[in-house]
Parts: sequence; C-alpha cells; structure tokens
Amino acid sequence: MLLISLLGVGAIATGLALHNHIISVKAAKFAHVVPPAPYFPSGAVWYQEVSNAPVDPHSSEIIGWLANAGGWGHSNRMQVDFGMRIIQADANTPLVPFRKSDGFMSPDSDVVATFPLPAGGGTEAHTDYQCPVDDEDCHLIVVNRGQGKLYEAYQATYEAKVLKASFVAVWDMNRVYPPSGRGDQCTSADAAGFPIAPLLFNADELAAGSINHAIRFILPNSRMRAKVFVHPATHAGGPSGPAAAAPYGAHFRLKASFDVSQLSPPAQVVARAMQKYGMFLADGGNIALTAQSDEDTTTKYADLGFGPHDLQALKVTDFEVLDFGKPIPLTYECERNK
Repeated sequence: MLLISLLGVGAIATGLALHNHIISVKAAKFAHVVPPAPYFPSGAVWYQEVSNAPVDPHSSEIIGWLANAGGWGHSNRMQVDFGMRIIQADANTPLVPFRKSDGFMSPDSDVVATFPLPAGGGTEAHTDYQCPVDDEDCHLIVVNRGQGKLYEAYQATYEAKVLKASFVAVWDMNRVYPPSGRGDQCTSADAAGFPIAPLLFNADELAAGSINHAIRFILPNSRMRAKVFVHPATHAGGPSGPAAAAPYGAHFRLKASFDVSQLSPPAQVVARAMQKYGMFLADGGNIALTAQSDEDTTTKYADLGFGPHDLQALKVTDFEVLDFGKPIPLTYECERNK
C-alpha cells in the first residue's frame, strides 16, 4: 500500500512537472510576438480606458430586455468569427483601378480612382480578392502605415483587373476623429460608421497577453433600438427593436465582478480588454464577436488553443451599458466632416 501511494504521488509530481514544462515552452514560443501598432493616435476613442466610466441610467433595463429577447444571437452564445482580414500595403503595393458598384453609397463613401491591392491578400473569409457580393458582405481592409491610410471597403470584388465596391472609406490614421466621426448620418464599411480594423483583436495580441483597445461586437437588428444611434456611431443600419433596446454605438463593458479565471488563458485576454476598454455595437448580425483572421498574423489561433466558442461563458447579464447620453435620430442625410 505504501509503495502504491508513493507511486501515485510520483505520478502526480511528474504530471505537474510536465504541465509546467509545457506552459514554459509555450510562453517561450510566444515571447517574441509583437502585437500590432495602434491604427489611430492614442487620443482616439477606441483606446480610452473605461474601467471607471459611469453606467447608463437605463443599463439594467437594456441588459434585461436583451437577455429576454434572446441575447447575443446564434442561440444566445457569444461566438467569434475569424473571417475578417487586414492586409498590409506599402510603397511598392500595386494600385488597381476602382469602379463604383451598383448601389454605390454616396455621399457616405469616399470616391477613389485607385485602390491598393497587395499580392496574396483577400477579402473577408477569402484567400483572394474575388468575392460573391450578392451573398456575402465581402469586406476588404488594407492598411498602409507608411502613408497613414486605412482603406475599408464593403461589397468589394476584383474582376477583370478592376476593383468594384459599393462603399469605400479612406481613414486618416494620423487623425483623432471627433465624436461625429466621418460625419453624422454617414455610414462606413460597418453600419455604425466606425472603422473596423482598430476594433478587431487578433492572435498576436492574445499571444502577447494584452489587447489595448475596445472590441467590435454585433447584435441581430431586431435587438437594437430602431431609428437612432449614439456617438461614436454616426449611423444605424436596419434596427427594429423597441426603446428598451441598445442603440447602434452603445458601449458595453464586462462587469469587474466577472471572474475571468474560469476562461482559457487566451480568452482571459479578451475578457480583460472588455473590462478595461469595453466593446462597441458596430453592426447587425448573429455572431457577436469578430477577430482578425490569422491569415495575416504571425501567431495562429490553433497554436494558442483559442476557438470560436471559448467566450460562450460570457452572458449578456455579465455586461453593463456605459452612459451614452441622448440618442440621435436617424435621418440618413449624411453630412461629411471636413
């Protein structure tokens, strides 16, 4: 009996040693990973800590209504989509002709003659630039840090040596935009009028152990307040929810009381960012969170053990809504900021 007990203790000690060794090896593997630089100056709203920001007077009502209405969507599970790509351009990136698609969004959209198209890139969830715009959103995001420009297109596809899209925003990465963004009542590649790239987290950030910005999230249109938005949103898509619902642009924060230790280590990184920076309601859909595809990062999600369901422990009732002031009526009369 003593021999068996000693063998059992030895096995446990060996198991713990092996577990600690695996953790050390993983930590060493990702020690060199550098998270991406911010897309905008530090004064941009996406980078402001909101740990102590005041809660909206109607937060409990909004959260309660959303929980009763079905929550996040996708069977009320906070799921992560990994389809959104961010392609890096530089001075040598070829420029291709741009043409307006049918239904081009004017005056909301920037009008460009050419668009940077780096080799080896692709639209959302695709490994190339050809995208079925009748069936998918076909977002295309290209960043040129040397020029300080962030290009975000909607319903984009490259055919016959021409890029077509129904919307293009060329964001100035050296600018801190006002609360009205590119202009009140103006949309962007996201219905709320936000830039997409600065709100996406990626595998390199998870490997580095820190996400230093707010996070993009979406809800079904029927679960967002109809015909209004709040800054920093400048637009709303097609929401149809009642006055008790959250408006486009609402800023949610994961409660400080939520115990992040129940999550996997990479999921804890996301949860801590939700507590520190929160997440902005950016568009309509059924998959709550969007992470950057690892097609364009050093680290791969599989290497971290992070998957689409790793945040499903986060319930609507674990969040609160930050004070958003008076909602702005939606008119669709876009007035672009200079």
